Amino acid sequence: MRSIRAWPRASDVARLITMALLEVENLQAHFRTPSGINRAVDGVSFHVNEGETLAIVGESGCGKSVTSMSLMRLIPEPPGKIAGSIRFAGRDLLKLSDREMRAIRGNDISMIFQEPMTSLNPVLTVGRQIRETLMIHQGLDKQAAEAHAIEMLTLVGIPEPKRRVREYPHQLSGGMRQRVMIAVALACNPKLLIADEPTTALDVTIQAQILKLMLDLKSRVGAAIILITHDLGVVAEIAERVMVMYAGRKVEEAPVAELFRSPRHPYTQGLLGAVPRLGSSLTGTARRLAEIPGQVPDLRKPITGCVFAGRCALATDLCRQYAPGLEEKGPRHVAACHYAAKGAVAA
Repeated sequence: MRSIRAWPRASDVARLITMALLEVENLQAHFRTPSGINRAVDGVSFHVNEGETLAIVGESGCGKSVTSMSLMRLIPEPPGKIAGSIRFAGRDLLKLSDREMRAIRGNDISMIFQEPMTSLNPVLTVGRQIRETLMIHQGLDKQAAEAHAIEMLTLVGIPEPKRRVREYPHQLSGGMRQRVMIAVALACNPKLLIADEPTTALDVTIQAQILKLMLDLKSRVGAAIILITHDLGVVAEIAERVMVMYAGRKVEEAPVAELFRSPRHPYTQGLLGAVPRLGSSLTGTARRLAEIPGQVPDLRKPITGCVFAGRCALATDLCRQYAPGLEEKGPRHVAACHYAAKGAVAA
């Protein structure tokens, strides 16, 4: 007697219908300088699923912001040059015309930049800056766009939005300017939001408010988020998956909980070791913060072997001669290290 096939569970169905919204393959962003070609991003591949939050972490100069600017095609050519493949909703952004890219930028893909004071136009009211985005991409008339701008300021928690729409960026606090940037970015209900250090230069209280705001808006709008940061505390708070970059390359990627529990790459271990432990002095477990010795390699010079070999305590001649490829070290966990442990790792 033939067995009756069971219906798939809801979680299995959800997994099947989840698809990659963004697929980046072998992304390269190089800059021509008088002293040589600076390989700021050198062969990075990753994906972002619909509704997912991916964090990209690493120290300053590792290529995080250049990666985000490349996705938006905001790298000036020359001196910059972008190569590889950036497929968004099935379309390769690198093959689109400038006009086609402008229709996507700010509409389907939006970005929150590091410093709102330099990103917002100082001579335009915040209401006009939100309104123009809506009029260009959504085709709203001035009156409808103005009403929607007030709704967006209300949504991001700015008090007295009807008055604030007539004010200029310099009249707002740093936290309020960052909220305006989020309002501009989310005005057209983008499918993908790129947040480049969204809490930089904000005090801890405002940081927490901005992170909560991003989580709330993500649940309302359903947008996927790429979070660019060097703050691992922010990563633990908001992200689902994390990619670690070093010297323009991806060195590790894993679900957030897995990465924090058992980092495999020595660089990731160094980053986590440098995070202060709150309350450790009270419990008697205080220890000296770890540091990563040495300097980041000069990206204008060819690098033989592993990019981290010059700073790694585990490095051998194998590492200095042959660059490790990204290998699966655990479930959904990859790392580029010859000596990274595979399989389950004890916490």
